Amino acid sequence: MSPHSPAIALLGYTAASLTTLSFIPQAIKTLRSGDTSAISLRMYALFSSGVALWGVYGLFTGDGPLIVANAITLVAAGLILDRKWRAWWAERGERQRLRGGRPLP
Repeated sequence: MSPHSPAIALLGYTAASLTTLSFIPQAIKTLRSGDTSAISLRMYALFSSGVALWGVYGLFTGDGPLIVANAITLVAAGLILDRKWRAWWAERGERQRLRGGRPLP
């Protein structure tokens, strides 16, 4: 891949910073409150997978903004996904317990 001009690189890092920073408040709120009820497990699983793949793409292409932004975003989204997964798993176990241990449909 050809090197970008400094202006294009700055544009990339600025865009990456804004999109990455947008996830930090949600991650902090989720970690502090522990409430993931309004968060979609499927959405965060797909999103986190996509972010990871964009990061790999950035590594293969040597694109600094893609690498940095997706690495940071993956950490924030991964924290939220982990919380949601744990809550979903606990809710699933509780539903099974309430049904007398029978498997869920």
